Amino acid sequence: MASLKELKGRINSVKSTQKITKAKQMVAAAKLRKAQAAAEAARPYAERLATVMGSLAAKVGGQDGAPKLLAGTGSDQRHLLVVVNTDKGLCGGLNANIVRAASAKARQLIEDGKQVEFYLVGKKGRAPLKRNFPDRIGQHFDTSTVRDPGFEEAEAVADELLEMFEAGKYDIAHLIYPTFKSALVQDPTVQQLVPVPTPEVETGSGDAVVEYEPGEEEILEELLPRYIRTQIFGGLLEVAASEQGASMTAMDNATRNADDLINDLTIQYNRSRQAAITTELIEIIAGAEAL
Repeated sequence: MASLKELKGRINSVKSTQKITKAKQMVAAAKLRKAQAAAEAARPYAERLATVMGSLAAKVGGQDGAPKLLAGTGSDQRHLLVVVNTDKGLCGGLNANIVRAASAKARQLIEDGKQVEFYLVGKKGRAPLKRNFPDRIGQHFDTSTVRDPGFEEAEAVADELLEMFEAGKYDIAHLIYPTFKSALVQDPTVQQLVPVPTPEVETGSGDAVVEYEPGEEEILEELLPRYIRTQIFGGLLEVAASEQGASMTAMDNATRNADDLINDLTIQYNRSRQAAITTELIEIIAGAEAL
């Protein structure tokens, strides 16, 4: 049985940890507002860009002059999984859920006889993926040196992916990242990135006669890389918001658990203290009676 000194030390230690988790929770809550606003503000632009691209792609999708980013390589054998994780921990099961979704996608492709390679963004997902797929880890992009990864980092990742695609290192790329819904819910999302899937265009949206200058193919050549950069940028914003939301929830749970542990240790301490006092009284009474 632990002594009173040991119990007192445990209580003080848990109280110190509780102060840290409470402070981390407040910091995450403050950062969440900004990150959530940025993620939500980027969604309408991405949706509008997809609509415009869909209108153009519908006209050139079946033509021989369609851009390679839209038409693909003609093969679906080599797949690249671009996994976006966080650089910091203390955010619950967020990174584990992303790794689980990426692993499930990889195993599905491997079972179908496809070649799979990972491109990792962020530090926290590297260790489990390297452990589960040691021979399939390709390049990675380090965002730990940047305080808040933004469009410059997304552009750098996109440019590297486009260079790999032009070099024929993969046929299809999938982007895997968490979609922020609330502080409690961040759903892992898997979407095809390259070749760019043709978005569905609403019926009647292409009825108007539009003459493009210089032409649909030339516009798509410029628009498709920008679309890929926008999707990666959106993924970075989503993972930033998801990280703060998951961190706030995890630290709130840790603070509550610390409070429960402090109560249990306090009860145990009081019982041990009462037992020690009772033992001393019995010894004093027994000694008095012996006299």
